[in-house]
Amino acid sequence: MADVFVHESSYVDDGCEIGDGTKIWHFSHVMSRSRIGRGCNIGQNVVVSPDVVIGDNVKIQNNVSIYTGVVLEDDVFCGPSMVFTNVVNPRSHVSRKDEYRQTLVKKGASLGANCTVVCGHTIGAYAFVGAGAVITKDVPDFALVVGNPGRISGWMCRCGVKLAAGAAPPQTATCAACNTRYRIDGGALTVHE
Repeated sequence: MADVFVHESSYVDDGCEIGDGTKIWHFSHVMSRSRIGRGCNIGQNVVVSPDVVIGDNVKIQNNVSIYTGVVLEDDVFCGPSMVFTNVVNPRSHVSRKDEYRQTLVKKGASLGANCTVVCGHTIGAYAFVGAGAVITKDVPDFALVVGNPGRISGWMCRCGVKLAAGAAPPQTATCAACNTRYRIDGGALTVHE
């Protein structure tokens, strides 16, 4: 942890792995056995629970708790005050620590401010979850999801520009900003190199 910045008001427990160039800001707590990659930015008042895995270049904005069972791949963006869960049916008087469900957020996905991701689901690569959306099922790669419950309303480029509207992925699309081309392959939207 030679090239890691940890604000003096934050706590990093023994037994964590934190990559070079990562910054951990005010009032945050990184718990034991968590792994955080290189070049991450952990905002104010963030909790990283035990056994969480965070890839490289992940941006976690203020007031986000990342609970045991969550895996964030490289280049994920977690907007301010967005929420992860890790138990489907929590009760204060019933211990369900052996029932945690994994949530996987794939490379490049963006999770908007105040959205909620119900545990046990996968957010696809470069998917875009709108502010305030509630994720109750898996999200395909490149999908734009909004509302409560979350529903697909369009498709996004890797660069963050909207490719197309509608719940069905376009047969082909070209990004107006970066010219990346996409097509359907095996029922899923993919980059066409």
